[in-house]
Amino acid sequence: MAPAQRLIRFSGTLRRTEAPRRPSTPPPSPPPKKLKPLSEVMAKAGFAVVEKNDYSNVSCEQCGSGERGDELLLCDKCDRGFHMKCVRPIVVRVPIGSWLCPNCSGHHRRLRSFSQKKIIDFFRIQKCSRDKKKDKCSMISPMPSPQDARKRRRRSGSLVLQKKRRRLLPFVPTEDTSQRLKQMSSLASALTALHMEFSDDLTYMHDMAPRSANKAKFENGGMQVLSKEDSETLEQCRAMCKRGECPPLIVVFDSCEGYTVEADGQIKDMTFIAEYTGNVDYLKNREHDDCDSMMTLLLATNPSKSLVICPDKRGNIARFINGINNHTPEGRKKQNCKCVRYSVNGECRVFLVATRDIAKGERLYYDYNGYEHEYPTHHFV
Repeated sequence: MAPAQRLIRFSGTLRRTEAPRRPSTPPPSPPPKKLKPLSEVMAKAGFAVVEKNDYSNVSCEQCGSGERGDELLLCDKCDRGFHMKCVRPIVVRVPIGSWLCPNCSGHHRRLRSFSQKKIIDFFRIQKCSRDKKKDKCSMISPMPSPQDARKRRRRSGSLVLQKKRRRLLPFVPTEDTSQRLKQMSSLASALTALHMEFSDDLTYMHDMAPRSANKAKFENGGMQVLSKEDSETLEQCRAMCKRGECPPLIVVFDSCEGYTVEADGQIKDMTFIAEYTGNVDYLKNREHDDCDSMMTLLLATNPSKSLVICPDKRGNIARFINGINNHTPEGRKKQNCKCVRYSVNGECRVFLVATRDIAKGERLYYDYNGYEHEYPTHHFV
């Protein structure tokens, strides 16, 4: 008896099933994969620290000298050498852990832009108006009218009296909203590149100094108290920042100085620039820290109670304002800001204030040392 055949019904007819026929021509082979160049692969690959038996022949890539071995840094990715004073931006302290040269660290990349929504979220802007056409949150806020400005000048008295009292002046935000977004985008990009969070306040972490340690009464010799008029100016500037009305400043990257700050509009003498913010810690815990932007907050009678501001994890635009070389006349000429410590409601605070009129496009510089003269600035550019 012949074996039964499997039948499948199609549209009322019977058809025998057949095995699939092999194609007469082989299927086309997949297109060859495009291989990335080795330079691109190595640029994105992680790095490993490989110890050499002998580093005696290492020389600086900038000056070509192998002398001053205690100042010679080796990049943990490309294994090239750089003197701490030759590399740009310069390195003031010997880094703790691994170190990458500017080419390998990627800090030479351009500042990237942020959308308006990301800017609002990044800086936690609170007040915004509703644009009916675009249905978006817009950082457009009314600027003070000339009449209001004249009223304030009449209330504050004569110009001679203002100059004598040396009151703090509030900054004047840029009127162009798109330019203001560009300014904040540059700051957000620089903070993101350094893996930092934005903070316009001093922060107190559980494993660092508590807020109770920041008392102006602990200052050795006492601390100047911020006047009532200047306190009002400070609160006015803080309110403007929360609304997205930032100072007319923009962060740029310079191959020699690193991230730095330029005036994006005219800034008058005695204008409040920014408060120096970051994590508050005891100075004794940061004696061997390689952060190059620590700021003195409190110089206590008991040195173990002295405090510093560490903008390595959190901070604002004050983190990127550069210091001057206060050992040369050329360096001192560049100074257009000063760093002042005040007692505000019994707590120590640090403010940056303009010491003369600053033109648009001019970079901001201040003396890191103030009156303490402990920070090395001999090799500042």
